[in-house]
Amino acid sequence: MRKLFACVVLLSGALPVSPAAAKVLIDIDLSAQTMHVVSSTGTYDWPISSARDGYVTPDGTFSPQSLQSIHYSKKYYHSPMPHSIFFAGGYAIHGTYETRWLGRPASHGCVRISPQNAALLFDMVKEEGGIIHITGRPPVTHYAARRRHHPYYASAPRGYGAQPVGYGYSGYGYSGWGPQWGYEPYGGDDQ
Repeated sequence: MRKLFACVVLLSGALPVSPAAAKVLIDIDLSAQTMHVVSSTGTYDWPISSARDGYVTPDGTFSPQSLQSIHYSKKYYHSPMPHSIFFAGGYAIHGTYETRWLGRPASHGCVRISPQNAALLFDMVKEEGGIIHITGRPPVTHYAARRRHHPYYASAPRGYGAQPVGYGYSGYGYSGWGPQWGYEPYGGDDQ
């Protein structure tokens, strides 16, 4: 009889649902470059940056796979990714310090939001869990064409690539200290 009563109570919903069963709903619209978040603490709308031309942000429905309060990209120049919520392999929702690009595609595939919003979202997902819906196609951009090159890239001699500032070449040309380009310490072809 107790088992029957317990089943009836559970099926009727008389017992309160635990907060752990609640989920943060994260809807990302790549076309509008926005994120809509619904959680027990409220509803939020934030600008995002998704994949720029030549890169892809996956679309579909995902669950958070891993949460890291700070992560450094192993693929892209050890870039900081604060409050990362990984959802598909190496793809994550994370904070960015490049906030001027929010509202337009600028990433290598991750979904970027402001550091403050990333911290808030991270805490909500950590507390309640989450479901991530990504839809739409990002607008076409010419992000790479708009970037300006740092002066020291142009000052490195041909064939040497970008040399660190102050190591033979500075941002303003040859510095006169550090290795002499073309110098062979073991007696190259010219000796």
